[in-house]
Amino acid sequence: MTTYDHGTRDAGPPPPQRPAASQPPAPPQPPQPLAASAIPAGQVAPATPATPAATDGRQAARPQATGGSRLTRVWRGRPEDPRWARPALWALLAATTVLYLWSLGASGYANQFYSAAVQAGSESWKAFFFGSSDAANSITVDKPPAALWPMALSVRLFGLSSWAVLVPEALMGVATVGVLYAAVRRRFSAVAGLIAGAALAVTPVAALMFRFNNPDALLCLLMVSAVYCVLRALEDARTKWLLLAGVCFGLGFLTKTLQAWLILPPLAVVYAVCAPAKFGRRIGQLLLAGLAMVVSGGWWVAIVELWPASSRPYIGGSQHNSFLELTFGYNGLGRINGNETGSVGGGGPGGGGGGGGRWGETGIDRLFGSDMGGQIAWLLPAAFILLAAGIWLTWRAGRTDTRRAAFLVWGGALLMTFATFSFMSGIFHQYYNIALAPYIAAVVGMGAALLWERRNEGGRAGSAASAVLAVTVAVTAYMSYVLLGRSADWHPWLRWAVLIGGLVAAAGLLLTARLGRKAALAAAGLGLAAGLAGPVAYTLNTVDTPKRGSIVTAGPSVAGGMGGPGGGGRMGGPPGMQNGRQGAGRQGQGQGNQQGGQGQQGQGQQGQGQQGQGQGGRQGMPGGGTGGGQPGGQNGFPGGGFPGGGQSPQNGKGNAQGQGQGQGQNGRPGMLPGGGGMGEGGRRGGGMGGLLDGQQVDAKTEAKLEKNADDYTWAAAAIGSQNAASYQLATQKPVMAIGGFNGSDPSPTLAQFKEYVKQGKIHYFISSGTGMGGGPGGGQGTSSQITSWIEATYKKVTVGSTTLYDLTQTSSTSSKSSASSASWTLFD
Repeated sequence: MTTYDHGTRDAGPPPPQRPAASQPPAPPQPPQPLAASAIPAGQVAPATPATPAATDGRQAARPQATGGSRLTRVWRGRPEDPRWARPALWALLAATTVLYLWSLGASGYANQFYSAAVQAGSESWKAFFFGSSDAANSITVDKPPAALWPMALSVRLFGLSSWAVLVPEALMGVATVGVLYAAVRRRFSAVAGLIAGAALAVTPVAALMFRFNNPDALLCLLMVSAVYCVLRALEDARTKWLLLAGVCFGLGFLTKTLQAWLILPPLAVVYAVCAPAKFGRRIGQLLLAGLAMVVSGGWWVAIVELWPASSRPYIGGSQHNSFLELTFGYNGLGRINGNETGSVGGGGPGGGGGGGGRWGETGIDRLFGSDMGGQIAWLLPAAFILLAAGIWLTWRAGRTDTRRAAFLVWGGALLMTFATFSFMSGIFHQYYNIALAPYIAAVVGMGAALLWERRNEGGRAGSAASAVLAVTVAVTAYMSYVLLGRSADWHPWLRWAVLIGGLVAAAGLLLTARLGRKAALAAAGLGLAAGLAGPVAYTLNTVDTPKRGSIVTAGPSVAGGMGGPGGGGRMGGPPGMQNGRQGAGRQGQGQGNQQGGQGQQGQGQQGQGQQGQGQGGRQGMPGGGTGGGQPGGQNGFPGGGFPGGGQSPQNGKGNAQGQGQGQGQNGRPGMLPGGGGMGEGGRRGGGMGGLLDGQQVDAKTEAKLEKNADDYTWAAAAIGSQNAASYQLATQKPVMAIGGFNGSDPSPTLAQFKEYVKQGKIHYFISSGTGMGGGPGGGQGTSSQITSWIEATYKKVTVGSTTLYDLTQTSSTSSKSSASSASWTLFD
C-alpha cells in the first residue's frame, strides 16, 4: 500500500520471514498499534490491521479495540488523544448549546418573513416544497427553500412557537462547532480544534445568526461540512469524500443560491494540486464531485422550472416568475454589481470600489468599519497573520502535505469570502459576515497550534515562533480595544483590561524561554483570554437582547454605525430639486421599534430638502413617526434619506411629529425609509418599518381576520411579505403578500387580483394607507394599482388599530383620500 506525505494510511508490518529449517515456525503475533508519541506531527494514527481469519474456516475472534468499547471511544476519543480532549470537546459543545438556547424565545418569531413561510410549510406540503409565504401558495420567499425545511418539520412536530422555529437553528450552530473541531483536530491537535471551536462559538455574528431563522445558519453548517469532506479527501484521495463535498455544495445552493459556491474555486484548485493521486484521477474526481453538486442542488431547480407556472406559486424576488432569473439576478450578480431590480433600495448600481453606495462604502477596510467590525473583525487580523505564518512554515513540505493543504483550504475560503464581501456593491447586511466566522476560527486554531509546536523546538525557529505569537496577541488585543471603544459607554473598563492583558501576555510569550514552561502556559492562557474577551462580551449582549426583523446586528450600539430597522413612518414629500422648491413633509405614523438614529441631510443645488429625524420607542408599538421630507441631493438629485421612525411611548400609543430643515453640504444621506438609514448617530437608526419588521397585531384585528377565514383561500391580503407575515402568524391563516418581500414583485397583477376577489377567495385587504406600491417611493407598480382599485371600490372597516377593506362589500362612496385616516402605515 502506498504511503503519501502526511497521509493517513500506513504500509503495515513487513511480511513474516520464512523460519530457518532447523527452527520450528514461531506463532504469528498480531501487529501492535503505534504509540501516540511515535506519530509524526500532522499525521493521523494508522488503523490497526485486521486479524487474519482462522484457518479452520471459522472467523477469528475480533480483538478488543485499543480505545475500549465504541461508547468509550465516543466519550474518550481516539487512543492517541489526551485523556482530557474528548471531555473538553463535550464541555465546549454543552456550553455552546446553553449559549445558543439561552432565552431563545425572547426573539419571538425573529424574522417573520421566514417564520410565515415555515408556518405555511407546516400546513401544506406544496408550500413546504416551494418555500411559499402562505399555505395557499401565492408567492415564495426570495430564496430557495432548504433552510425552511428543518424549521417547518419542527413546527409540524411541535406546533407553531418561537422555540419550534429557532431551536433547529441553534442546533445547527452546535453541529457547526463540532464539525469545525473535527476538521482542525485531524491535522493538528485537540487544542487547536478546541481553540477553533470556541472562537467560532463566541463570534458575535455567529451567536446572532445561530439564534435567528435566516438561511445563513444552515449555509454555514454546510460550508464547514464541505471543507471537512475536502480535507478528508486530501488525506487519501478517496472519491466518496469529494462526492459528499459536492452534495454539501448542492444543498448549500438550495439554501442561499450562489453564495454557497463562493469558496468552490480555492477548494477545487487545492485538491487538483495537492491530492495524493495521479493528475488525471484528481481531475476525474473533481468532475464527479461537480456532478454530485449539480444533482443535489439542481433537482429542485429543474422541477420548479418545468412545473407549469399557473399551478405553482410565483417565484418571489424575480420580475418574470423565474427561479433562474432570481438566482443570477437579484440573488446573484446583482449582489456583486448592485444592479438589483426589485431590491429593498430599488434598482440601480451601488457604490464602486472605495465609494459609498446605499449599502455602505466598499474597500479593503469595509469589514473593519463601524457597522461591520463588531460583528466579525475581532480575530480577523490574527487570522491573516497566522495564515501567512502557517503557509511559510509548511511551504517546503511535499506536494501532498496535509497540514499545508489545510492552511490553503481554510485560508483560500477566508480570502475569497473576505474579498467578495469587501468589494461587492449590492445588498450587503452585517449578518452576512457569519460566512467568514468558521474560516477565521479554523486559521486561528491551526496557526496558534503550529507556532506553539515550533516554539517548543527552541533555537532560532522557536524564538521566531514566539515573536509571531506575541505580535498576534498584541494586535488582537489592540483590535479589541478599538472595537470596544466604539461603544465607549458600554463597560468602558473592558477595553483597557483587554489591552493591558494582551500586552502583558505578548511580553510573556517573548520571555517564556527564560521563565519556563508554566510561565509560557500562563502567558498563552492570558493571551487567549484577552483575545476572546471582547467577542464574548458582545456575544453575551447579543444573547441577552431580543432580535426581530429583517436586518439584525450583534452587540451593543456603536458610534458611526449604519442604520438598522426602526419604526415605519409615512413617506415624506418630494426632495428638493435643482432650482426647485423645498420638499414638503407630512405627518407619519408607524411602529417605533428600536432606538433611532438621525437622518442626515443633503443639499440640492439652489433647492432645499427637509431633514428626516426621529427616535423609535423600544417598548410600545405602534407609535407616531416623523414626516420630514427627503433631503435634496447634490446637483438637484435626491439625497436618499427618508422620514424617521417616531418615538413610541411605553403604552404603544404616540403621535410624535418632528421636522427640521437646513442645507448641509456634507450631510451623509439616509439609506432606507423610516429615518436616517445611514445616519452617523447610531447603528440602530430608522428602518423601513413594516416592510422590514412587520406589525404588531391587536386582539380585535386578529379575531376579525379569523372569523369565517376557512370560507376563503386567503383570510386577507397585504402589501409586502413582512406585513402579511405579521397577520398570518397571529391568525395562522393564509395572508397573501402582494408584491412579495418588497412589495415590488409584479404578483399578482391587477387582473389576477380582481379575479381572486370575484371568485370570493380573499376576504380582507389590509390597508397600507399611502396608495403607493412597487417598492419604496414607488407608485406605478401592481401593488399601487391594486391598492388604488380597492380604495375606490370597497368598504373600509377600522378594527382596533388596523384599517381593513372588506372585499365582499363594495362602496361607491369610497375614495383614495379615505386612506389618509389609516391607523398605521407601511412603505410600499
